[in-house]
Amino acid sequence: MKIIDSINQNKPFISLEFFPPKTREDWPAFFQTVQSLAVLKPLFASVTYGAGGSTNIDTLEIVTRIQQEYNIETMAHLTCLGSKTEEVTRFLDDLAAAGVTNVLALRGDLPQDGSVVAPLPSPLQYASDLVGLIRSSFPEKGIAVAAYPEVHPEAASLENDLSILKLKLENGADFAITQLFFDNNLYHAFVKRALEAGITKPIIPGILPVVSLKVIKRIVSLCGASIPEGFLSELEKADHAGGAAAVQKVGIAYARRQTQDLLEAGVPGVHIYTLNRAEVVLDLVDGLVK
Repeated sequence: MKIIDSINQNKPFISLEFFPPKTREDWPAFFQTVQSLAVLKPLFASVTYGAGGSTNIDTLEIVTRIQQEYNIETMAHLTCLGSKTEEVTRFLDDLAAAGVTNVLALRGDLPQDGSVVAPLPSPLQYASDLVGLIRSSFPEKGIAVAAYPEVHPEAASLENDLSILKLKLENGADFAITQLFFDNNLYHAFVKRALEAGITKPIIPGILPVVSLKVIKRIVSLCGASIPEGFLSELEKADHAGGAAAVQKVGIAYARRQTQDLLEAGVPGVHIYTLNRAEVVLDLVDGLVK
């Protein structure tokens, strides 16, 4: 089933993102996390995918198991950077054979060491190219794409970034999921600008609960998101007073307030970046979605 069909039922939802464990030895604990979060009845669960296909085999097996064993609609992340068309098509064929209908189409990140520079010698340069390939070759697929409330770090301007999002949606994507953000006003302003630009398809806010001060500082430095000064100060005080446990408590409370405010504002749903941490997500959403 295409996820957009469920979104269009206009019932507030949560969805979840997982990342494949680094080793097979970690798989039992990972699937215990999935089982623990299945009680939330998420609308769907997405599973990340390494650039250039580094984790595509794991992603394929994981999305298949989540869908078949835990009865959760799954969405496989798929990047195209550095991939050949036939490799992407093969992965999409494998997804279809496994009964996985939905894909999050992404370009993928350029290596931080500068070893790869865009554009590459491939017809799949950007996420919009990948969306077009999927929609033309696999019309039955549901397709999501990424959106950036604070502008993609490589975008020339806010207007340029919105035009790229619009192109991805016009090429056949059904809806977008945002990069993490910590100020709901940024999301609402972004959706307003998107509507003014002619984008009418759903834009689902993505929420990341902060569980480590060091980790979140690294994440925002890479993705271009910002941490409000007051929230950062609160996290730093918690870290100084109580360490990681105190930071996590503050981070969960903040993400819960964000999620509640968004749902009360009438967003279609909220996509939660789980960090594969069941206890964090359970605390975050307790009582928010029936």
